[in-house]
Amino acid sequence: MELTEKTISSEEIFSGRILHIRRDTVELPGGGRSFREVVDHPGGVCVLALDDENRVLLVRQFRYPYEKVLTELPAGKLEIGEDPEQAALRELREETGAVPGTFQSLGELYPSPGYCGEIIRMYLARELTFGEAALDEGEFLNVERMDFARLVELVLSGEIRDAKTIAAVLKAKLLLGI
Repeated sequence: MELTEKTISSEEIFSGRILHIRRDTVELPGGGRSFREVVDHPGGVCVLALDDENRVLLVRQFRYPYEKVLTELPAGKLEIGEDPEQAALRELREETGAVPGTFQSLGELYPSPGYCGEIIRMYLARELTFGEAALDEGEFLNVERMDFARLVELVLSGEIRDAKTIAAVLKAKLLLGI
């Protein structure tokens, strides 16, 4: 069965600093029509930075939509046209002061494919050296180090709920075998 939907028309609903929302009219595979509301987002990056003692650098920050402080991997939004690997290195340095000696991709994550086109690129950083963090204006967070095994426990127990953190931690667990 053919599953592809064809865009008939598109209307911009909202254009903000980060998000753009559109309402598309689509032709369905069976020939009918429907509507799709889509959030366009430039994408993001996250970094699982693991030190020589198998501790992960985490950030704790208030997340307004959930009205609570979340524990997450260092992450950030891509600038238009920015190379994802360079963005990940920039975000890691800005938020934690860490610079990795080795850096590898952990793949991509589609956080909410039902309505959002965002893609988050995940990375693993090791052999860390440290300098000064340089947070963006209006960015407030605390940096913590947590034993990797403990972080895996918190992911599995549901205490860590951030999708990018969950995916990167579990992928790293399988890849590293620790």
